[in-house]
Amino acid sequence: MGMIIAIDGPAGSGKSSTAKEVARQLNFTYVDTGAMYRTVTLATLQRNIDIENEEAITRLARKLDIRFRWIDTIHHTFLDNEDVSDAIRTSTVAAMVSPVSAIPGVRVVMAEQQRAMAENDNIVMEGRDIGTNVFPNADFKFYMDADIYVRAKRRINDYRKIGQSLTIDEIVKELEKRDKIDSSRSHSPLKKAEDAIVIDTSTLSFQEQVDQIVSIIRKKSD
Repeated sequence: MGMIIAIDGPAGSGKSSTAKEVARQLNFTYVDTGAMYRTVTLATLQRNIDIENEEAITRLARKLDIRFRWIDTIHHTFLDNEDVSDAIRTSTVAAMVSPVSAIPGVRVVMAEQQRAMAENDNIVMEGRDIGTNVFPNADFKFYMDADIYVRAKRRINDYRKIGQSLTIDEIVKELEKRDKIDSSRSHSPLKKAEDAIVIDTSTLSFQEQVDQIVSIIRKKSD
């Protein structure tokens, strides 16, 4: 197994964009676990499976072929060879991803796939339980967080890119709901690993976030 860099944190904390750039600078493989859960959610909605039917959703998750691919400089998510990068970022999927992610069987299946991805590569993996559940012995653990209104403003830009218009207040409510579900679920909840390095991104630029993490990794790896 290669080097594992775990980056956890709530939605909108900046972890996805930062993790991508950290992986690029270090020439590591980037794994977006949030996209994996969003893809399971999309597939669940497409098949009209009842969100309460945990067994059916777990069986579905085990059958799905979820892969990542760089196209030019953009990281794409594929479901059974179909590019679902935009489809998984809609507000409809966002509203349902936390309940789907809270299903213990789904988390077990996803964690198995995530560990398999790291068997032969150096990995930057971001999500909500990477440093606590998926890779508790990761070489580096970071926990990124930010003020909820800062997080909401970042989400507004994400939605605009895919043609959706939500207000700040609507997004704050969505984030508060997701935070509550993610941090209170019984299986592998969102929480900071005891040995994680906390990075509050509320007042940091994107480049400052990346520089902090890359600097820490390089200093400790020398």
